[in-house]
Amino acid sequence: MAERQAELLPVPYFHVVFTVPAQIAEIAFQNKAAVYAILFKAASEALKVVAADPRHLRAEIGVVAVLHTWGQNLHHHPHVHCVVPGGGLSLEPATAKAGDQRWIACRPGFFLPVRVLSRLFRRLFLERLQDAFDAGQLRFFSDLASLADPTTFCAQLAGLKRIEWVVYAKPPFGGPEQVLAYLGRYTHRVAITNSRLVSLDQGKVSFRWKDYRHHDKSKHKLMTLSADEFIRRFLLHALPDGFHRIRHYGLLANGHRVAKLAQCRLLLAAPTPLTPDPTADYRQRYRCLTGRSLDICPGCGGAMASLGPVPRKAPTWPDTS
Repeated sequence: MAERQAELLPVPYFHVVFTVPAQIAEIAFQNKAAVYAILFKAASEALKVVAADPRHLRAEIGVVAVLHTWGQNLHHHPHVHCVVPGGGLSLEPATAKAGDQRWIACRPGFFLPVRVLSRLFRRLFLERLQDAFDAGQLRFFSDLASLADPTTFCAQLAGLKRIEWVVYAKPPFGGPEQVLAYLGRYTHRVAITNSRLVSLDQGKVSFRWKDYRHHDKSKHKLMTLSADEFIRRFLLHALPDGFHRIRHYGLLANGHRVAKLAQCRLLLAAPTPLTPDPTADYRQRYRCLTGRSLDICPGCGGAMASLGPVPRKAPTWPDTS
């Protein structure tokens, strides 16, 4: 979290979500590593290309992309959340001097046109999916076995070119603090939070969920599944070994992130952020990063006192003799 805080710029941040049709989600489930990687590449490239277009920003932007593979009901629903600073470094002609580079801010409350992003994302994704098929990187089983035939696969992609792919921009974050809170809350979450779990009773699990297909999105519904089905849905979201579900692109790419961010801060006349002392008490570091104190009760607002560690119970082993 301290490293993420040091990378934030004093500008508005936008939240863009790239989703794929159900037919792609089915292919992704049988080819997780290949298709999830394509999802990352197509989404990040769509953002960078549209931002670089002179009709839009004509700027190099930075992207933090986070892969989610679940919907509220825990079904397989791969999509990428992209957190993007509202602006970037100007893309000047090659004849311009290095000192001519500027920070170009987007319009207040508006980042990039989502319809343009959607069309470009669809094209980039399907081109890369076709390349993966031609390279023999995709495998098909069970109900999708027919897609191993090149003619059938091409026909599937042709149909996907004719439908709209959903790309949408959520309301911009209120500031860098909200970006940090978002990244801390979602980057390492898998499928469901403990706060949504309601009960485990007689082999059934109940949890709250939102049905986004209906207009009343503020009201939670209750879903009850058998424990086996709940575990099955949860395990749908296990990622391939070594797969990184958080990736950085553009200004924030690992190879030049430090130098690019320093240039951005120079153009924005922004100070270099302070990094919390790694030797400090964890409560002090948390307060420095979030502005909230672990010494204050979140319920009543009163000061909490440390009474001592909770004693650990000795493990008890069942008698198997």
